[in-house]
Amino acid sequence: MDVGVSYKQQAIKGTYDAIVIGSGIGGLASAAILAKRGKKRVLVLERHYTAGGYTHSFTRRGYEWDVGVHYIGMVGPGQPLRHAYDYISDGRLEWARMPDVYDRVYLSDRSYDYVTGWRRFISKMKSYFPDEGAAVERYVATLRACNRAATPYWAERALPRTTSRLVGPALRLPFLRYARRTTANVMRDITKNRELTAVLTAQFGDYGLTPSQSSFGIHAAVAAHYLNGAYFPVGGAAAIARSIAPAIEERGGAIYVSAEVDRILVEGRRAVGVRMADGRELRAPIVISDAGAANTYRKLLAPEHVPSSTHEGLHAIGPSMSYLCLYIGLKHTDEELGLTGTNLWIYPDEDHDGNMARFAADPETPLPLVYVSFPSAKDPTFRERYPGRATVDVIVPARYEWFAKWEGTRWMKRGEAYDALKERFTKRILDVVYAKVPQLRGKIDVCELSTPITTHHFAGHPRGELYGLDHTPERFRQRFNTHTHLAGLFLTGQDLVSCGVSGAMLGGVLTAAAILGLRTFPAVMGGAP
Repeated sequence: MDVGVSYKQQAIKGTYDAIVIGSGIGGLASAAILAKRGKKRVLVLERHYTAGGYTHSFTRRGYEWDVGVHYIGMVGPGQPLRHAYDYISDGRLEWARMPDVYDRVYLSDRSYDYVTGWRRFISKMKSYFPDEGAAVERYVATLRACNRAATPYWAERALPRTTSRLVGPALRLPFLRYARRTTANVMRDITKNRELTAVLTAQFGDYGLTPSQSSFGIHAAVAAHYLNGAYFPVGGAAAIARSIAPAIEERGGAIYVSAEVDRILVEGRRAVGVRMADGRELRAPIVISDAGAANTYRKLLAPEHVPSSTHEGLHAIGPSMSYLCLYIGLKHTDEELGLTGTNLWIYPDEDHDGNMARFAADPETPLPLVYVSFPSAKDPTFRERYPGRATVDVIVPARYEWFAKWEGTRWMKRGEAYDALKERFTKRILDVVYAKVPQLRGKIDVCELSTPITTHHFAGHPRGELYGLDHTPERFRQRFNTHTHLAGLFLTGQDLVSCGVSGAMLGGVLTAAAILGLRTFPAVMGGAP
């Protein structure tokens, strides 16, 4: 079932209480909460031909792939995020638990399993590094302390600007003691063992920055997110948007796709609506941008409406990692191939920073990170929807500059040189995958590689980035809050909180709370009235 109606085929009618630019999980979450708490006419505008942002799926030649959802934590029964997802979906969204070993890390020919449960994780790491037991304990204790300090830091982003000026510093400081340090810096206080550090920081691909560059704040959030179990949406990633859409539409709202916003309309110091790419103007007293901070301030707002300090803040952070994604289809079941759903993190050795730097300087050097996900094995409905088939997603970091010469060319018609470059990367990626999953060799039916240019085309991210603004220590020092400098204009999504599906979803919750009042936050997250 497709989500939304085509802007090109059906005219938008009537007036709306709020307009949401972008249908990623942050935009959908904020729209659903507004709709459920009294804003009966909420309009969501999506430039792509399908809704969902990085939670959407696509089909090709009898297969379905998820473009950005690989696993989600804290959504088991009674876990912190479950209530929020239940709230925005009216309980329609179901979750399938992934294997007990949700991540497997390879450093060359050595493997290490991430297992479910804090104590079991500690025990497992101690079994690999028996002389580093105290360091493993310190590491987990530091994760937990950092995440406790994060709650008031994020809550402050929903406060009115005047209130934030008064109490914001006190709310932010405990978390910033961790977040303004790099992951590598914090890890050096915990252990001198390079291999242990490499294993414990192996999920850095989930936020796109190596240990020497990333804020420990984002590392702690991601690492802790999965330790009580990882889950996958039943029905695949597209089930997320499908489950949330009725919460908006049944209350008088609407989701339009192929609906590109050209400009946010401003009168005085207030946002009053949007101008579409076809010139039509739509008005509402509330405008929420889920297009990302860079797109919002650099493309959707006229330059005269953006403070110089905001431009300086964006320049200080920059975009996150660009990437390649290889979508693989197999005419075999997961059971036949022995695929269980455990994600693989494949590294040439423990030098994450050095390998990434060498690859960025020369793409012919060994691939520094190959992440392998098995979505068909994670979704219990896949075998019913696509009998006799299985799918694999493989993600590799890449630089936008390697593909920039093809800007402006047509999708699927970018020329022989582009296709040849993709073919070379595809072969190299498959060589790494076959080394760890040899049973796939000779079994591939469909194989398609997307590049940063593809991401730029479909998602609108300026540099084909995966995680919005880079998660450096500087990002957490900067203050992109829900409230903007313009009355009536709010930000949401992963640039507000953090990367990933749940980070962006929490951005939606905070934005709704900023608009409706702070009591909205416990109502969505914890069941308060």
